[in-house]
Formats: sequence, structure tokens, C-alpha cells
Amino acid sequence: MRPRRLALTAVAVAALAVAATACGPENSDTAAPVSSPAVTTAPPATTAPTAAAPAVTTPAATATKPSAPAQPSGATCGAKDLVLTAKAESQAGGYILIAAKAKPGVTCTLPPRPPVIAFGSRGIEASKAEQGVSQPIRLSGSDTAYAGVMAKTTKDNQAVEFTDVIVGIGSPDPDPVSLPIGRTGVDRPIVTNWHNLPENAVPVH
Repeated sequence: MRPRRLALTAVAVAALAVAATACGPENSDTAAPVSSPAVTTAPPATTAPTAAAPAVTTPAATATKPSAPAQPSGATCGAKDLVLTAKAESQAGGYILIAAKAKPGVTCTLPPRPPVIAFGSRGIEASKAEQGVSQPIRLSGSDTAYAGVMAKTTKDNQAVEFTDVIVGIGSPDPDPVSLPIGRTGVDRPIVTNWHNLPENAVPVH
């Protein structure tokens, strides 16, 4: 009977083992594998385009209004380029001294011949008082040139009175200047060349 009891005991132990196995965790063989958390790949960073540096605009230089161009140093003077004056002198029986200066900013040259001198609408024109040829005179700044006009060269009392003398440079001068001289008798007038000194501009007849 003892062997039979041992066999039953063995059977019971085996049954218990089977039962224990059946009651074990369900995921012992068939459980789904544990998934690792999904790794999300971030899209590559987009590099913002670098803003172009604003162009630096240099302001254009303000154009200045140019001054009236000065005459070239070799240009011939015209009456419009000069400040002309007339003054009565008593020397040599009386004559009119014409003085000429260049206007500010002007440099020009008086030609080696006398100015064109005329009186009134009748156009009584002065003739040359000198036979020689003078030198050109350059005028600029305070430089002054002088010419002498003897309005009456005749000995009689015949004369026409004028109160102005017309002065031109060259013949004809498009812009002659009329200068006041007071009441002056005119008859066969003469005029000197231009000179640097007033004493050299005394007309002699």
C-alpha cells in the first residue's frame, strides 16, 4: 500500500505545479513587447535670411549758384566791363579826364588806342590827340586807366553845348556809357590814348 500512496502524492504534487503555472501572469509568453517611446525627428531649423544692410545714400552736394564768370585776363575790355567816370580839369585850357576801372570780378585789357568819344545825337566824335601808339593796359581790382578829352580845339566862339559825353571802347562799342560833364562847349574835340597816370592823359593841341 505504501508504493501506491507515494504515487498518489507525486501525482498531487504535479497537479499543483500545473495549476501554479496556469495561474501565472498572462504576459509570460504572449505579452506584447514594450515599445520604446517614438522619437520625433524635428524638422531642420530654417535659417532666416539675413536682411540686407540698407544702402547708405550720400546726399548729393548742394550745387551753388555760380558767380558771374570773370573775364579772361587777355580779354579786351568793353564799356560794360568798366566803371567809367568823367571829371572836368582846368589844366591846358580845360579838358575832361576820363577814368576807367574794371568792375568787381572782371579782369580785362584796354586796347592800345584811344576810347571812342562822342557828343550828343549828332554824333560829334573826337579825333586822336596823339599820333603814337600806346601799350595795352590790363585792368583788375584797383587798377585805373586815364584818357583826356579836349572838347573844343578851335579859337573862335563857335561851339555846341552838351551836358554829357558818350564813352565807348572799340568801334563800335555795343554798350557805350553816357557820363555827365555839365554844360560844355564842343567843337572839333580830341582824345588821348589810355594811360596809367592821369598826368600823361592831358590833351595837347
